[in-house]
Amino acid sequence: MRTCLRTSSLVALAAVGVLSAAGLSGCSTAEAPQQAANAQDIRRASDGKPDFTGVWAGPGFRHTGKDTDSATVRLYTDAKMASIKPEAKSLFYRAHTGNVRIDDPTAICLPNGLTRQIPSPYAQQFIQTPNQLVILYEYMHFFRVIPFGAPNRPHAADIEPTYMGDSLAWWDGDTLVIDTVGLNRWMLDAYHPDDGGSRWHSDRAHVVERITLTDRMNASYDVTIDDPAIFTAPWVENWSMQMKPTWKIFEFVCDDNDRCRGGNCTASDAQKTSTQ
Repeated sequence: MRTCLRTSSLVALAAVGVLSAAGLSGCSTAEAPQQAANAQDIRRASDGKPDFTGVWAGPGFRHTGKDTDSATVRLYTDAKMASIKPEAKSLFYRAHTGNVRIDDPTAICLPNGLTRQIPSPYAQQFIQTPNQLVILYEYMHFFRVIPFGAPNRPHAADIEPTYMGDSLAWWDGDTLVIDTVGLNRWMLDAYHPDDGGSRWHSDRAHVVERITLTDRMNASYDVTIDDPAIFTAPWVENWSMQMKPTWKIFEFVCDDNDRCRGGNCTASDAQKTSTQ
């Protein structure tokens, strides 16, 4: 099946595996409109909570309502962002150096990090129990094990910063809330304007995901970014997800297709013959 992603030449040279579950077709940045919520049509677990168990096409898809879907490298929206503190511009925007290890570490199979993983054009599987939520990401096979508990409870005091951070979950009515801190300073998204630079968050970033089923197959996905080292206020990106019952998570081994070993990238056969 035909796959299509819009990306910069730097990202195109990054190590990539099987693009996504169940086949992708077309290229589009538009999302299908969300349907109005219907509480009686929401799937529920045995404990009465909304049931998110299943494989989802996240924000990096068009959400066609069909078995196949269209993927794109989705970015955080400039218009949604809060103002950047004048002294933080050099923290947020990072000029390319010509060294792929610095300009886009995913090119040498380093993690993409939570904020870039959320809008990634790869499938993700939710496994929900009364006590915890497990999210399996197809891209690089990252995972999150997130305990349920009381709303707004504190994170542990001795968190070691990681690429995916420390996440806690709770319910706000029928909305799933995931609160994450303890993130490494890392890339915000796959932003590479004409290969001229990248965007980064600081190690003070605080991410809150609010996911609400709008019917049996769709969910709204609102992501709040609060990074006081960079932004003057928290800001929210409004996205969505769609359930794909026939999809499964494919194996993804980044090193099997690493074309940037040692930081020196080489084009694939497809890129050598491409006119795009």
